[in-house]
Amino acid sequence: MVIVMAASSRTGVESHSWSKWQIALVVGAPVAIGLGYWYLKNSGSHSDKEKCQSGGKKKGSQVVQSTNNGSARGAGDVNSKSHQNETVDARKGSFDQAQDYKKEGNKHFKDGKFSDAIKCYNAAIEACPKDKVYDLSTFYQNRAAAYEQLGDYESAKNDCTLALQLNPVYVKALHRRAKAYELTKDLKSCLEDVTAACLLDHFQNQASIAMADRVLRELGQQHAKDAMAKRGPVIPSKHFVRTYFSSFNNDPITSQPDEPNKNEPVVNGETEPKRGFLLAKEALLKQRYHEIIPACTEEINSENSKYKMEALLLRGTFYLLRGEHNLVYQDLEKIIENESVDVKIRVNALIKRASLHMQKDDPMKTIQDFDRAAELGPHLSDVYHHRGQVYLLMDKVDEALADFRKAVDISPDFPIAYVQKCYADYRYANTQRDSEASKKALESFEIAIAKFPKCAECFTLYAQVLIEQQEYQKSDDCYKKAIEVDPENATLHVHRGLLQLNWNGNVDKAITYIKKALEMDDKCEFAYETLGTIEVQRGNFLAGVELFDKAIQLVKTELEMSHLFSLKDAAKAQAVVIEKYKIPIPTND
Repeated sequence: MVIVMAASSRTGVESHSWSKWQIALVVGAPVAIGLGYWYLKNSGSHSDKEKCQSGGKKKGSQVVQSTNNGSARGAGDVNSKSHQNETVDARKGSFDQAQDYKKEGNKHFKDGKFSDAIKCYNAAIEACPKDKVYDLSTFYQNRAAAYEQLGDYESAKNDCTLALQLNPVYVKALHRRAKAYELTKDLKSCLEDVTAACLLDHFQNQASIAMADRVLRELGQQHAKDAMAKRGPVIPSKHFVRTYFSSFNNDPITSQPDEPNKNEPVVNGETEPKRGFLLAKEALLKQRYHEIIPACTEEINSENSKYKMEALLLRGTFYLLRGEHNLVYQDLEKIIENESVDVKIRVNALIKRASLHMQKDDPMKTIQDFDRAAELGPHLSDVYHHRGQVYLLMDKVDEALADFRKAVDISPDFPIAYVQKCYADYRYANTQRDSEASKKALESFEIAIAKFPKCAECFTLYAQVLIEQQEYQKSDDCYKKAIEVDPENATLHVHRGLLQLNWNGNVDKAITYIKKALEMDDKCEFAYETLGTIEVQRGNFLAGVELFDKAIQLVKTELEMSHLFSLKDAAKAQAVVIEKYKIPIPTND
């Protein structure tokens, strides 16, 4: 289990849920956006109108042109005269003339003559009676589209704002203004507009969904990068550390020879005084994690160090678990590039550095380190087990399955690799739409549970697959058994809460399970994230934001933090829109 998959029992959850950002936008509501500053471009000259009229119908009626001070003068016919009281026929004629200008502008737009299109839209805006608000909003939106094509994004934004003041629920204008905000890097404003567009369209417009995903990802990455640079180390929970080390079958630190005297740490079969690395190992066994890094540092700085490489590996591992990534690289590099170091230690260091590359969204370096580890230790199952998990994250199911098969061939009695292979078999069968293979994969979970009845991971992964099969009662039974096997695992209670939502929509019961997880482990970021998501679904956006903030303080990786910031930003955007325009929040039936 690489640290990217640290909460390994979460594998597969998102495969049957909403997209990451859409979770926080699940409450649909009519949205009114607008009230930006007014922009009125004084480009409606006689020549503009003449150009538009030359290709369209001439009504011979009055066209009203706005001047800088907001007054009006005749412009459509050289013989026209000013009228204080415009007649109904004249107003009708002006509206018809405006429609002709728009049609001519649309023709120029289609032909790629965007400047000419703008001139026609100018004339349409000037001619149109001011009470024809929806038509005027269309003219502004069309002109914005032409400005967008010319790369004049400020003018495009301004025209969209004018259109939205006239028609606050104009989805096309919202989307276009959001696009202009995105291109000018005003991501916060972009997010508000695209949130409104998505809600109004009930998530039917794929372009809006894709934009929201892009913007939330970019915002999340920005916030995460800043937060990671400022934050200090985060000491993980005891259960998290135990789970992490248990994911290695050939860990060179924990797989030491049996200790004849449990009060004294043993390395290489010899009892040693408690100092340096030996003291760090004892602290690891007794879960005194705050002592490990200082003790390892003592060993590393010792002139007569016997266990310098082991100390570097253990210290690097805890830097990784604490999120101190720059320090991780330094320690692991010294091991990896030292060819005299034991192969198991070098391979373990490569696996951990590969996981760090994955956290930093560098899959190429990730696979390079795994390939190097496989070359050094082709007989070590951990290489294939951990690389298989990364391939699953990358949606490379074929490669993942091949690696899990190798891991099981090498270590058939390692339960986590065995059940991960079952899961990969199931995913592969689904991608191939092979119902017979899927049935066999489901049966393999039963075999895994019979073979490894004390492995909570077997029950947990099977439970998640059963949810996809809509076998909710059987899934809940698996979670109950997993909790019996691993009673200190708080994430199991979170998953059981999520099951209640999938099963019967019982929000109260789900919250009860999740709160129990937090009572067990107040560092369970998965519980905060899930509870925050539920609060957002219920319309309690600010409560959701507070819970996402708590999760952000606990995650170990920049990728996880980026995801949480995306959820937080999405919740904040919806809260702002609803509060600003006093939109009632609908209830979910």
